[in-house]
Amino acid sequence: MKAAVISLGSVSSQWTIEAMKTYFKVVDAIDIRGLEVKLGKKEIEILYNNKPLGEYDCIYAKGSFRYAQILRVLTTAYSHKCYLPLRAETFTLGHNKLLTQLKLQEAGIPMPKTYLTSTTISAKNLLESLTYPIIMKFPEGSHGKGVMYADSFASANSILDALTTLNQPFIIQEYIETNGTDIRAFVVGSKVVASMKRKAAKEEKRSNIHAGGSGETIELDSQTKKIAIKTAKSLGCDICGVDILESGLGPLVIEVNLSPGLQGITKSTKINIADKIAKFLFEKASEFKNDREGKVKTSEILNECGIDREEHNGKEIIANLSLRGKKIVLPEIVTDISDFDENQEVTISASKGKVVIKKF
Repeated sequence: MKAAVISLGSVSSQWTIEAMKTYFKVVDAIDIRGLEVKLGKKEIEILYNNKPLGEYDCIYAKGSFRYAQILRVLTTAYSHKCYLPLRAETFTLGHNKLLTQLKLQEAGIPMPKTYLTSTTISAKNLLESLTYPIIMKFPEGSHGKGVMYADSFASANSILDALTTLNQPFIIQEYIETNGTDIRAFVVGSKVVASMKRKAAKEEKRSNIHAGGSGETIELDSQTKKIAIKTAKSLGCDICGVDILESGLGPLVIEVNLSPGLQGITKSTKINIADKIAKFLFEKASEFKNDREGKVKTSEILNECGIDREEHNGKEIIANLSLRGKKIVLPEIVTDISDFDENQEVTISASKGKVVIKKF
């Protein structure tokens, strides 16, 4: 099979590409800066160095918030052609802290109290009512950049004046005291494959490795793992880093990284995360390819038999089940009629010889 990693060519991306070569026949390294998008035709056209990007079984696209728009268009164009570990809308949601917080709120993910104001006057009124210290953030940014710490109303007011002068949007968040530590949970699929506790450098509030922080391996409890996985799924991520604070109220999610670095957490945990990513991508790409080929065959068979999908809505269908290990794979026509998708929560009741699945 053929895969591509679209990135800025970081060390983490290089490690992932090398690991993927163990599983995929071909792995192309695509520099995101060489991509070009053409809209207006029947289909979106993606060019790389002035040539069509081509067909792949798997595309792992990642990059900073500066490339969120082109990443969204790219993954939209390939969403029905190959396996993508991050959905198209994920690049808009995950690269904007406010939209991320909104999505986490909808999913019931615990997080620090966060505030947004529409005017400078209302912001100053809010600052007067808060308990200090607080955190002020730009909606966009990574590696801890754009995160400001205010220990008093005076310092927060000064930051607000500077942001207003620069015409910069911002959000305000309560400060959770953790002695400069947080947790990075690395999610791959439905598992936390590695986790580390990060400690901020001296005189620094940000615990990010890129900001000089240090890391050590940590075993997360089941609740924290569950929250990390639920966070990833709520944003449409099969691969991401989830940053969590340990508070008196339990784990609180503060950020999601769509392009998490591998160097710090690999060094801290001694886990070959690149290989876990590569193996997961290969398995999901294989499933996608098999499902796609199965859908084509099913459609051809139904058409040859003169069967209309709409006529089967609500009726019983006789078919053979496909088993993958202990998993039951339903016929493609059932998926089409039921309108289920992989992020849909369902209720399942089972008894001998009978399974009933309903949207939750």
